[in-house]
Amino acid sequence: MPKIDLDAIPQSNATGYPAPFDKAVEGRWWKRLAPAGGLTEMGASHVVLKPGAWSSQRHWHEGEDELLVMLSGEAVLIEDEGRTVLRAGDICAWPKGVENGHHLVNESGQDCVFVAIGAGRNTCGSYPDIDMMWNETGYVHKDGTPY
Repeated sequence: MPKIDLDAIPQSNATGYPAPFDKAVEGRWWKRLAPAGGLTEMGASHVVLKPGAWSSQRHWHEGEDELLVMLSGEAVLIEDEGRTVLRAGDICAWPKGVENGHHLVNESGQDCVFVAIGAGRNTCGSYPDIDMMWNETGYVHKDGTPY
């Protein structure tokens, strides 16, 4: 049966971000949906943002399309163009290669929940607000020096 048992998937708030960039995402709890469903051509995560938490550092992907579906609560989407409040039922999409740094911040007093989906080759991208990018070797400074 293709129904995924969300309760059976382990939850984590792990991040690969180096300090101090890891602190903002400590209240981000995720469950990987794609492996649980046997999917190999895309990534998908069920994400809970605690009040005050960020979904990520503001970023964009060179080779990966992203789709986000808000399930409950409220978060502020912060992009190059400004701020947009997202609520349950809202859907956002970011095509690969478009240099529009984005992330969600939960500025409310309640958890917010969304599903994030990515497809393509997530081999590189950048964080416009900080001295960090990623490539095939991992997180690096914008001059290419590894963290």
